[in-house]
Amino acid sequence: MSTASALRAQIEAALADRIPSALTPAPRVIRPVAPTGIASVDALLEGGLPIGAITEVVGPECSGRTSLALSFVARITQEGKVCAWIDVSNALDPQSAAGQGVDLNSLLWVRCGVSSAPSASQAESHGFTVPGKYFEPKPAIQGLHGGGCGPHPRGEVKGLSDAVGDFLRPDAIAPRCAEAQPKMRREKEIFETGELHPVPQSTKFIQRTTHSGKPWSKIDQALRVTDLLLQAGGFAAIVLDMAGVAPEYASRVPLATWFRYRAAAERSQASILLLTQHPCARSSAALLLRLEQGHALKHEPTVFTGIEHHIEVSRERFKPESNVIPLRKPPKSVTNATWHSSNAWIGGS
Repeated sequence: MSTASALRAQIEAALADRIPSALTPAPRVIRPVAPTGIASVDALLEGGLPIGAITEVVGPECSGRTSLALSFVARITQEGKVCAWIDVSNALDPQSAAGQGVDLNSLLWVRCGVSSAPSASQAESHGFTVPGKYFEPKPAIQGLHGGGCGPHPRGEVKGLSDAVGDFLRPDAIAPRCAEAQPKMRREKEIFETGELHPVPQSTKFIQRTTHSGKPWSKIDQALRVTDLLLQAGGFAAIVLDMAGVAPEYASRVPLATWFRYRAAAERSQASILLLTQHPCARSSAALLLRLEQGHALKHEPTVFTGIEHHIEVSRERFKPESNVIPLRKPPKSVTNATWHSSNAWIGGS
């Protein structure tokens, strides 16, 4: 043994109690990963999904997006860590999640667009009680801020846009200031049972949806909740389930939002799993997985036993590459895999 090697061994032996392997360089890790619990997917990803980064899972309905996310969350919650599931379309089934092995006590379920509070019977059935004062409706406020001084000024502008639109119509005749103008009232259409009256062409119908029915309102609520969870910290994994949102709405999310999530994930070391129908995170996603529509498995002609899922790695930002150029052409790397999800009645998971 050379003098340098002997001196290095003596120093490491002296500092072994306080600093193990003080002079031994730590192995280089491109990105720490967390296993998904599916053997074929973990082998394809060389360990699992990246930690502290965004993983985007893209695919149509019945492609295995939710099954992959539930398996990943189940593996993390079984280790005693806390996860969050932001459900934009309110499509998560807690019983299915528990059947996959998810510890519901370690899962924060955020349901977007749900404004109604649970009833007292529903609260007692879930094992918690809610005080009765939260189920009493709030009294109506009369007057300006409840002071009895007339309506709020904001309510005076209601109907102004329709009045201006009718005034600026091309067929409208400009009134004269010196003449008194009679008020024109539209006759209301009366619809009786069994009869259909024609709708006059002058009548305008404006279709308006409620605020809770707009998909963008739910997306905006989900993005705000994700911001709060990333700022608060303490979550090992955050699943942003936008699988039920149409691609034209999901693509409206600014790229700056995904870049902010990427920086926050690196800071908090949280794994963000984004479920969509079309990729929208672009370069902010460290891993892009595409899933195809699954094929039904039938052991018998009339017995449905499970689904065979296909997954493909479309983009991976932190894949280790060697600087050595081989003389021979290297073998093509495997970018796809399959796995089976079995039903409960055949004893699988």
